Amino acid sequence: MDLGVRDKGFLIVGGTSGMGLAAARVLAAEGASLVIAGRDPERAKAALASLPKGDGTRATVAVDVQQRGDVERAVEDAVEILGRLDGLAVMTGMIGHEPASVSDDRWTAFFEDVLLGTVRAVRAAVPHLTRRGGTIVTAGAYSIRAPHAQRLPYATLKSAVATFTKGIARTYGPEGVRANCVAPGAIETEAMHAMRQNFADERGYPYEEALERVMVEDWHLDIALGRPGRPEEVGELIAFLLSDRAGYLTGALINIDGGTDF
Repeated sequence: MDLGVRDKGFLIVGGTSGMGLAAARVLAAEGASLVIAGRDPERAKAALASLPKGDGTRATVAVDVQQRGDVERAVEDAVEILGRLDGLAVMTGMIGHEPASVSDDRWTAFFEDVLLGTVRAVRAAVPHLTRRGGTIVTAGAYSIRAPHAQRLPYATLKSAVATFTKGIARTYGPEGVRANCVAPGAIETEAMHAMRQNFADERGYPYEEALERVMVEDWHLDIALGRPGRPEEVGELIAFLLSDRAGYLTGALINIDGGTDF
């Protein structure tokens, strides 16, 4: 399917690894121009080199979503590089296995990174997106439907991201802006992929089964498809939502969790 993104410009905040990078690769392969933003310049450079070659612009900008003014500056830099902005994906959000009893400082860190980082990026992008219509994709999590005691700050702020996204869709829909939130389940990103080998070594499980067994035995995740997701599977969804192919889809919270039983 042609996504119709050729000659359009997109900014992926959190696009240097995982699901954000997977989305960037799909968009690049479809001929879009891209700016990917992340904290680590070296990681960003490697991510840029991994994108499919094409005629569109390819660039990176450094950004720390917790720093006041940094996201706004990154959005303006991206618009200058691209000459336009047709879509924004915000795939940031620290994952912390911490309970509600953590300190105010830790709660504040989750607020700054998970929620306010998304708010800052969207707030800065909206004036550009309303000029010709545009798209926004944010990242929730499957755990917002089943908050776990050991991830309560994370799940709480991801819930707020979903609510914020719905509000953006309602507020700016009349100006041609669509906004949707994806809620990934257990996705085998780099960090989780490293766990596979660790579990195989520590527990003597076959490598190809190690992560799946721990997901059931320790994490108590009942997943219909019986495996973790792949970043590229989420990346394809993000790219679709950013494209005109999803032209009547807005304000949605979309699970992509393999059928996890909440």
